[in-house]
Amino acid sequence: MDKQHYYFALIPPRPSFPQDITSEERALMDKHSVYFRQHFDLGKLLLYGPVMAPAGAFGVGILEVADEAEARRFGENDPSVRGGLNRFEIYPMQVAASRAKS
Repeated sequence: MDKQHYYFALIPPRPSFPQDITSEERALMDKHSVYFRQHFDLGKLLLYGPVMAPAGAFGVGILEVADEAEARRFGENDPSVRGGLNRFEIYPMQVAASRAKS
């Protein structure tokens, strides 16, 4: 079966989150970083990182998984989501082209 792609948005608890993160939140975000890196290394994340939008930063990732259920499980198992800090949204997408980071 072909892999499907999903736009994954990690939504922080407040727009000022990067500037006023607490030590408890930092601990969850450290676990989140490890989790994302593991899935990147497994080939399930094509890219990921923070987006510094004027209204507030948020996280983005492009998933390459079997189906929407796997994409949803990925989000639900993110330590920052499980810990009640962040929430997420996923949207199916079609990757027209991609290029590796140089």
